[in-house]
Amino acid sequence: MQIGFVGLGRMGGSMAHRIVRDSDHEVFGWNKGQEQIDQLEVNGGTGAESLEDLVAKLETPRHVWVMVPAGEATQQTIAKLLEVLDEGDLIVDGGNSRWTDSKENGERCRAQGVEFVDVGTSGGVWGLANGYCMMVGGNADAVERLAPILDVLAPPEGWDHMGENGSGHYVKMVHNGIEYGMLQAYAEGFALLHKSPYGLDLKEIAHVWNQGSVVRSWLCELAEAAFDKEGDDLKDIRGYVEDSGEGRWTVLDAIDQSVNAPVITLSLMSRFASRDAEGYSNRVIAALRNQFGGHAIQAAEQVAAKEDGSG
Repeated sequence: MQIGFVGLGRMGGSMAHRIVRDSDHEVFGWNKGQEQIDQLEVNGGTGAESLEDLVAKLETPRHVWVMVPAGEATQQTIAKLLEVLDEGDLIVDGGNSRWTDSKENGERCRAQGVEFVDVGTSGGVWGLANGYCMMVGGNADAVERLAPILDVLAPPEGWDHMGENGSGHYVKMVHNGIEYGMLQAYAEGFALLHKSPYGLDLKEIAHVWNQGSVVRSWLCELAEAAFDKEGDDLKDIRGYVEDSGEGRWTVLDAIDQSVNAPVITLSLMSRFASRDAEGYSNRVIAALRNQFGGHAIQAAEQVAAKEDGSG
């Protein structure tokens, strides 16, 4: 089977590499940067000079996997593919697109006789070695066509057909919302342990927890690795946490569906708070407490002095 990849970045490049390495499927790829195309060819795939060249290299019916940033980049790529693909070809969106976009993309593709499959993909940089967990949306025939590729990318029982178009990305959205809450819980717990009066070794605690405790998980294993690499203080890491979109969409959908989701919502708010270097909202609270209760205010210099140990 042949598969063409549009986008050979951190995820797309690793996925293409896994297919070439672990199967007899032929992989073709195009990326805006030549370095990624060169790496694909080193790994055993075939590079293309353009999107049009990629499509021309594939035998019909074609299978093209889009792995570019969600949003406008994905939408533009799909629109361009629909200009050059033929009836019976298949487009896969394996990025973190919003499920509503994927539902609409399925309708747009079908109107032109092109199949569309949305694949929510989890596994990150470890996917090359361990395989990717894949949540698949689309009609049954299209998913069956793609199954030989999914079988290579995922570990045993690591992918499943969720339902019609949009369902794959919907399940991935909720998956990432849950991830937000889990990360926040681990972060708060380790912060408390770090400030305890016992001089605890956080790496060793994470290691012990991974030996059969109820909170053991891959995230806890990664925490153990992070403390081993960076030290308990994590002093070289700035506490700025981005969000990739799925957490916001999960919260918005919970509001739309009247589903109580306080943990996911507050974990998203905590990410926003991490980006305020001066903690402005906390400064407002301090100012108001001073106004209504006469509570003492620490000057910025005092805070800085306290943080660097000179106060």
